[in-house]
Amino acid sequence: MSSPANAARPARAPSRARRAGRGFSAVASGVLLVVTALLVPLAILSGWARLDIGDADEYVGTMEPLASNEHIQADIAAAVTDRVMRELDTGPLQDTVAEFVESAIRSFTTTETFRTGWNAANREAHGAVQRALREGDGNGAVTLNLAPITQQVKDQLEADGVPFADRVPVEDVEVTILEAHRFPAARQSFRLLQEAGLWVAGAAVVTAAIGILLARRTVRAAVLTCLGGALTCGALLIGIVIGRRATLDELPPDVSEASAAAVFDALASAPRTLAWAVLGGLLVLALVLAVLAGLRRTRPARR
Repeated sequence: MSSPANAARPARAPSRARRAGRGFSAVASGVLLVVTALLVPLAILSGWARLDIGDADEYVGTMEPLASNEHIQADIAAAVTDRVMRELDTGPLQDTVAEFVESAIRSFTTTETFRTGWNAANREAHGAVQRALREGDGNGAVTLNLAPITQQVKDQLEADGVPFADRVPVEDVEVTILEAHRFPAARQSFRLLQEAGLWVAGAAVVTAAIGILLARRTVRAAVLTCLGGALTCGALLIGIVIGRRATLDELPPDVSEASAAAVFDALASAPRTLAWAVLGGLLVLALVLAVLAGLRRTRPARR
């Protein structure tokens, strides 16, 4: 005859198996939700790298507002003036002519024609930006060809009857907008993010869904997922600030910090805005879920 203790053993085995299964599910859920939180900022960056920087139209649209930036305008005027005055020898009138040329260029940078030329120059530079960020072609420096702008300045000087205006060079007037070779680690990360594209966002959704379904308390898991994603979005925003400072600290002495800051801010505008939007959305969702969970818990007590 079997003893009562032996009879109880088969019943305990399934109980232990269930506990082991629940323990595994809890661990797997926790791991997946942590992975989800880490994927959220990566999804933002990969979408930016693929859709904003990778697409020529989006890139030109990102850079377009810089045409109205006074620091960018001043740097372009200085670069074109310097190149023009190398070809003009007006003797004692050199300084006067230089001032006139720079004034004419500064005036030109406020026109619609300049903005059109700026967009055309950025569209032409887009391919070089892509190669510099992904592959580090050449020395990693990306320049903006100002030939269309110089041509307009030359036409204006000739119309104003400035001596030797016909000798103003149209080609070989460039300004540096990116020196990717200074940041090899960032360049490699950019290439990986751009190749990943929207798959990272899809992976974040999948890991979040599976992690929440595996959790014993799904609402609590969903709230923690939202809070984790919001936390990593905050970390991304802090990282953008740190990256901006590091970029400006690494500038060569001949590059304007104000102009470089304007370019950085323009390029970082999309991920920064999206990070704030996702952070806010996740916090609101976490709050709504927490309130609904609290209401559900109070209903039985009222009965």
